Amino acid sequence: MLILGLNAWHPDAAACLLDDGHIVAAAEEERFVREKHRTGFPREAVRFCMAFAGARAHDLDAVAVNSDPRASRVARALFALTSACSPSLIAERLRTRRRRADARAEVARCLDAAPLRAPLVAVEHHRAHMASAFYCSPFAEAAVVSVDGFGDFASAAWGEGAGDALELRERVLFPHSLGIFYQAVTQFLGFPAYGDEYKVMGLAPYGEPRFATAMQRLLRLEPAGHFTLDLRCFRHHRLALGLDAGGGAPRFPPLYSPDMTLLLGPPRATDDAIDDRHRDIARSAQQRYEEALMHLLRHVREATGQRALALAGGCAMNSVANGKVYAGTGFERLFVQPGAGDAGGALGAALCAHRDARGSLPRAPMRHAALGPEFDDGAIAAILDARGQALARAGCVRGRAGGEEALCRDTAAAIARGEVVGWFQGRMEWGPRALGQRSILADPRRADMRNLLNDKIKRRESFRPFAPSVLREAVAQWFEVDDDVPFMMKVYPLRRERRAQVPAVTHVDGTGRLQTVTARDNPLYHRLIRAFALDTGVPMVLNTSFNESEPIVCRPEEAIDCFLRTRMDRLVLGLHVLTRAGGPG
Repeated sequence: MLILGLNAWHPDAAACLLDDGHIVAAAEEERFVREKHRTGFPREAVRFCMAFAGARAHDLDAVAVNSDPRASRVARALFALTSACSPSLIAERLRTRRRRADARAEVARCLDAAPLRAPLVAVEHHRAHMASAFYCSPFAEAAVVSVDGFGDFASAAWGEGAGDALELRERVLFPHSLGIFYQAVTQFLGFPAYGDEYKVMGLAPYGEPRFATAMQRLLRLEPAGHFTLDLRCFRHHRLALGLDAGGGAPRFPPLYSPDMTLLLGPPRATDDAIDDRHRDIARSAQQRYEEALMHLLRHVREATGQRALALAGGCAMNSVANGKVYAGTGFERLFVQPGAGDAGGALGAALCAHRDARGSLPRAPMRHAALGPEFDDGAIAAILDARGQALARAGCVRGRAGGEEALCRDTAAAIARGEVVGWFQGRMEWGPRALGQRSILADPRRADMRNLLNDKIKRRESFRPFAPSVLREAVAQWFEVDDDVPFMMKVYPLRRERRAQVPAVTHVDGTGRLQTVTARDNPLYHRLIRAFALDTGVPMVLNTSFNESEPIVCRPEEAIDCFLRTRMDRLVLGLHVLTRAGGPG
């Protein structure tokens, strides 16, 4: 049974293909069209998934979309009748609903096929999120929670999974939303782009919770794990938000109202310097978000009695909060799949469609995120051949390793010498994190490496931390929590005695957003880090995404272009290696 799952006409448009319940391929549209958080229909992602499987349109048994217009229908109607929402908001929702209803025709068009025989399956937004978390988890049973901005008139939902059964028990309805709270504060702090919330997470440890009382007014905790917003300070429930953006990048209007300025002072303009007030607002917002999330999760823990938690939704990308779940809730195990945000709804919708059609679903824990395009040695060689003259003019020296062992040994030695290395291997990652397939790697021991990376490549805010990829077997010796974090979705404190050894990946509060790497699930990357450990005694490397103010690179051509326009020292494409004639610069 072949099922195509879609997140369409929503930020982070994506596609996923299941064959008899197993993931064949998954990718976000942004990687192909080179526009961050792309909305609209994921045409190129659909084409990739189908081509990778060698499938044609007539092979599909279903097309699943992660939205169901029937969900919360009564609550929607009551809100429309009793609230002051604008006609443009209602028109936007109706337009998006019509487009999603036409998803089968869009699939046929992008595959140059006749009308599909495969039915369209509508899966409620949060049910899709929950399915993507639980069915990909290693847990036989677990509490399951979805938290995000909103979808299908809800901003959060929770329930319980056992075997291949998944029950959604309760929702937090629009307009109250943890995701909207965090996004509005993010905009207020002068970070207007969709997805900029990670900047607030990075800034928060530099401040003090001086605005805690104001945040308590903005976001109130209610009985049974619920929460409410002070709607006088928000505008999202009255405005059209441009979620589908006609196929471009999402551009949200300001979600905060003038009343928020009465609490927090004037908002920061994007080009204003960041001062202590901004740092304190970030810290206060992160603290209040954590309080509200733990409030919800403690209720779910008590209501279900479960010790394991599967978490999804855009808010599950808050890795700082995720790292505090064990201490703050009583849960003992936590799984967050790599595409936890809205892109992951494509995966969850496909899983639900299979379960509903067949009455069962094979359970296979997601052990890695390598689900995107790959390029074999011949393809990479051909691209390098075609670019040969341009590379020579740029002063690049081309070589080829004698095998994987030599490749890892030589690359580890280069990193230890201070080189910044572009690492392009295997299938592209699913989700927003670079996990050793499309990564930029550097030495975590160098105190100047953050500034060096920002100067050479990333050109990003200096307060944002870089992440460590660490051998799984070494976690207990370096971090205060010994846990599996294969998808870089948790932040944990480094042991105090270790922090000075790896200043480039230790944030100002002594934490690191780690990725644990195993020989079974990412053998080449594990071998590289192990070679670095043998050279240096440090079982980790600094890992940041292979990009420069753009989506993570997908194809070798994009990796080469990024290498050429930055001051990266070395580019490794499979076994092929590019260096600069003058050495590191």
